[in-house]
Amino acid sequence: MRSSGKPARSGAAHADGTGRPDEVHVWDLVVRLAHWPLVVAVVATWFTRHAGAWHEWIGYFALGVVALRVVWGIVGTRHARFADFVRAPSATATYARQVIGRNEPRYLGHNPLGGWMVVCLLGAVFLSGFTGWLYTTDRFWGVEWVETMHRVSAYALYGLAALHVAGVVFTSLRHGENLVAAMITGRKRAQP
Repeated sequence: MRSSGKPARSGAAHADGTGRPDEVHVWDLVVRLAHWPLVVAVVATWFTRHAGAWHEWIGYFALGVVALRVVWGIVGTRHARFADFVRAPSATATYARQVIGRNEPRYLGHNPLGGWMVVCLLGAVFLSGFTGWLYTTDRFWGVEWVETMHRVSAYALYGLAALHVAGVVFTSLRHGENLVAAMITGRKRAQP
């Protein structure tokens, strides 16, 4: 499904007194509070990669945020749920062809490519954090494959994050809406 809820009537006030009448609430507080601290944590891991304990604690924090987001992806509000935005490979391929053809539909929640990006980013944070933790244990300290897996997953995470930012900019320009602002306020323009 491409939209959620009914768009607010033009000129009507929201029941909660917030936002504009041509906007709808999409991203709940948990999604937004998971997103932005995770952004900060991923950036911070780069700058603390040689800082020992700081790097470790930031990694543990990131793992906690991922755990919260996964739970919320199962039990959370409509657009927070994986079931709302993780689509079959065939539907995702169709959407990708529509993007190339410049005729893709707008989604209130994550589009199919964005949905898979969420899964990939969460997976990369988990893998990087888990292998980082393994490397601090007595059993795996100094084990080369663990260190390599940690480094490769971290670089994959940074690459995915850059691709995610590019996708957000592309989609924002394509559909004439500020997706960064939407992830701050939780609101997006209503479907026509």
